[in-house]
Amino acid sequence: MQNVGLIGYGAIACYVATHLRAQGASLTVLARPGREDAARAAVSDALIVTDVAQMLARTNLVVDCAGHAGLGAHGADILRQGTHLITLSLGALADTALYAELESAAQSGNGRLHLASGAIGALDALGAAAVGGLEMVRYTGRKPPLGWAGSPAEKALDLATLTQATPHFTGCARDAALLYPKNANVAAAVALAGIGFDKTEVQLIADPTATGNTHRVEARGAFGSLDFTITGAALPDNPKSSALAAMSAVRAVQNAQNWLRM
Repeated sequence: MQNVGLIGYGAIACYVATHLRAQGASLTVLARPGREDAARAAVSDALIVTDVAQMLARTNLVVDCAGHAGLGAHGADILRQGTHLITLSLGALADTALYAELESAAQSGNGRLHLASGAIGALDALGAAAVGGLEMVRYTGRKPPLGWAGSPAEKALDLATLTQATPHFTGCARDAALLYPKNANVAAAVALAGIGFDKTEVQLIADPTATGNTHRVEARGAFGSLDFTITGAALPDNPKSSALAAMSAVRAVQNAQNWLRM
């Protein structure tokens, strides 16, 4: 396995780094200037750089694990250089200006933006169904109340005293992704696979009886109907990070390099 670049050094990036090293990859991690020591402590045995050009000199495959800000800051530069970029920050693509910038950079440099499936499944079926035409796609996200801490849910609900499942957002996937940048990447993934940000229905629920983060996708169209639900576990190092999201990033790297892909 070749040298792989990583943007970020949080819990997901550390998980990805551990698994890629076990498969023989060498790693280059992009850190903010002044944060080199923190990155080095988090991702051992990696080359730490502070400039995108330094990273791109060593790899033609980069994994963005730094959230929406990371994709916005570095995505266009990476694609413009013809480098393939895997991202988990799908919600950032709800920003029409950023979407256009990334598209233009990819076209001019022949880079490719690969969207990791993240914390959800059934996107392959949803994407195939979109070919025949979709009448309805709905995503429902359900988490324990404190799982919504730090989001607009805090203004809509008293999360600490909630006694029953209560929606705090109902709308389209674009609004969900823009309002909940740390919570709605799954809604964005569903929208991008199916009928787009503005036609995909979204409801976000705080549920005191929930034991994990549950994602449900419903769709109806020429293909028939689909109803998929998954309850995901968190990474041990960060209760707010989905284990499946980290796994999907590793899988995306494997797909980018393997001769046999699914």
